[in-house]
Amino acid sequence: MAAGTLTATPPAPAPAPGAAPRPRPVRRSSWSSRALVNTVLAIVAVYTLMPLSWLLVNATKDNGDLFGSPGFRLGDFNLFGNIADLFAHHDGVFGRWLLNSLLYSVVGALASTLISLMAGYAFATYSFPGREKVYGLVLLGILVPPTVISLPMYLLASEAGLVNTYWAVLIPSLVNPFGVYLARVFAEAYVPHETLEAARMDGAGEFRTFRSVALPMLSPAFVTIFLFTFTASWNNFFLPLVMLNDSSLYPVGLGLFSWNAVLPQEPQLYALVVTGSLLSVVPLAVAFLSLQRHWRSGLTAGAVK
Repeated sequence: MAAGTLTATPPAPAPAPGAAPRPRPVRRSSWSSRALVNTVLAIVAVYTLMPLSWLLVNATKDNGDLFGSPGFRLGDFNLFGNIADLFAHHDGVFGRWLLNSLLYSVVGALASTLISLMAGYAFATYSFPGREKVYGLVLLGILVPPTVISLPMYLLASEAGLVNTYWAVLIPSLVNPFGVYLARVFAEAYVPHETLEAARMDGAGEFRTFRSVALPMLSPAFVTIFLFTFTASWNNFFLPLVMLNDSSLYPVGLGLFSWNAVLPQEPQLYALVVTGSLLSVVPLAVAFLSLQRHWRSGLTAGAVK
């Protein structure tokens, strides 16, 4: 062959029909990106769990160990003594605060979830003049922070004579624009119009159709909206602060805040505040652990046909 002549590289033979394709080499960049993602997730997990870990450790200490040892070092185990002192302090007012929080959260969340489901079902099922405009007004409510409307609600409750009562906290929690939005999305995805028409042809009224046909189909939506509403009600702080003056009506968060405000005058309350903060997290953890199967299925069921 003459010098300087270019030699063409023969093309790679095509795989035979039916033969398995050649495995592609694993790129190192995928491993590095996976390691980066895992590192970020680990940092987020540590950032999230560190306060709870501090709370778990320090709830087992008495006041001496609480100030005499580092935050993440265990002292003498005094958790049960702290719990006994917590429920005995001030005639057991902490137990009353827990019951109040359960009332505000469970009863309020159940009622709010049912109202949201009925409203979302109506928006998804019925056609009436101005439906989308009314729905747009509901969505505007999501953009309004609850703190902004706390003062107008206080003035309305004052006119109605509801200030410093359970109703002053329960009634505002019934309105949940985000729950209505989720309910409509679920109703459009889960409730076939053919099934509703079949129920009506069998003689079922509108309420019976909703209760017996649509509501069982919307059970994932019920659990999802209930968990969101329960968490928001349990952590609700500013509205009870505005509406309530009687400490016997306080939810647990506002009650612990009132104790925390007098810590410089009553330093013996430090261990009680820490232990009470730990116990106030337990109902939220129980609710999520017991309902997470239904909640996760509700969030992902629409992703697969």
